[in-house]
Amino acid sequence: MIGRRALVATGVLTPLAAYSQSAWAQSPWKGYYSTGMQKRAVRFAGSDGATLAGTLLLPRWSELQKVPGVVLIAGSGPTDRDGNNPLAPERIDLLKLIAERLAEAGIASLRYDKRGVGASTQRPAGALEEQERFFAWDNSVGDVAAAHGELLQHDEIKSYATALLGHSEGGLLALAAAKELGATARGNRKLHGLVLAATPGRPLAEIVRAQIARNAPSLLETADRTMAAVMATGHVPAGLPREQQTLFPRYAGPFLQSVLSFDPPQALAGLDLACLMLQGAADRQVVPMEDVQPLIDALGRRGASGEAVIFPAVSHNLKLVSGPTDPGFAGPLAPAVGDKLVSWLRPLLGA
Repeated sequence: MIGRRALVATGVLTPLAAYSQSAWAQSPWKGYYSTGMQKRAVRFAGSDGATLAGTLLLPRWSELQKVPGVVLIAGSGPTDRDGNNPLAPERIDLLKLIAERLAEAGIASLRYDKRGVGASTQRPAGALEEQERFFAWDNSVGDVAAAHGELLQHDEIKSYATALLGHSEGGLLALAAAKELGATARGNRKLHGLVLAATPGRPLAEIVRAQIARNAPSLLETADRTMAAVMATGHVPAGLPREQQTLFPRYAGPFLQSVLSFDPPQALAGLDLACLMLQGAADRQVVPMEDVQPLIDALGRRGASGEAVIFPAVSHNLKLVSGPTDPGFAGPLAPAVGDKLVSWLRPLLGA
C-alpha cells in the first residue's frame, strides 16, 4: 500500500488539504482519485495441509487508505469462489457480484475456491478414509478462519474492521468459524460482523427432508434411512441409488454428520457479534418463514445488535425473479439486497 505521507508530500492529495480530519475520514477519495477496483490472486494455507486459491478484490482507493474487508463463503456442493456450481443450469456469479458491490462501496473482499474445487487442493485420489478426512467439517470451518487470516495479511485491510458473509451452507460455516474469530482477547476482536445470506435457520437434516418431501416425495423414505445412517456412523452407506449419490457423496460422511445436525440458532445465540440476515421471499431451498424463523428468533434474543430483512421476489441466490417458475439463477444481484448489505456494513466497519 502506498504510504499516505508520501502521497501528501508529492501533492497527490492537495485538493483535500483544506478538509478537517473528520471530513477526510468521511470522504473515501471520491472526486480526488480514480474509482474502480483492483483484483489480486491469492493462495494460502487452509486446514490440514490444503492450499486454497482465491481472489482479493480491493477498492481502487485502498492504495491511499486502509479499507474494511469481508470474507465471502460459498454454499454447498462444488461451488467455486464466484458462486458458480457445475450442477446449476446457468452461471450464478453471486459471490463475484457481491464482491463487486462491496468494492464500489469501499469494502474489500476475499473469496476462495473451497477445498476440492477450482484451483484449490483437489480431492485426494486415495482411500475413502483419506477423502473423508480431507472433507471433514472441522477442516472446512478451519478454512474460513484461514481465509480471514489471509485477508489480514494484506496491508490495505483494516485489521479492526472485518466481517464474514456466508451464503446458504456457507452461512453455517461462518457461524461455526465466528465462534473462535469473534472472541474478544485483551479487549480486541479478530472479527467484527457477520452476514448470513439465505442461511438455514434450523438443522439441515430437517431442511433436506422438507426439500425432498416437496420435490421428490417417493425418495423420502430411503433418504431418511440414509441420513439416519450418516448421522449415527459418520459414513455414507455404499450402494445408494443414483439419485441420492449427488446429495450424499461417499467421501462426505464426516462432513454430513456434522452439518446435518448443526444447530444454527444455538450457534448464533452464543455470538455477541453484530449480525445481518438477508433472505429472499422467493427462496425455494431455504423457505421463508419455516426455515428461517428460528434463526430470526435467536437473533432477537441476543444482546448484540442484529437485523433480518426478507426481500420480496428474491431467490435463494439473491436475484430478482420474474414469477413463480423462475429459479432466480441468472442476472444481477437484486438491487435492494446490495443496497441493504452496503448500508449495514459501511457504518459497522467504518467504510
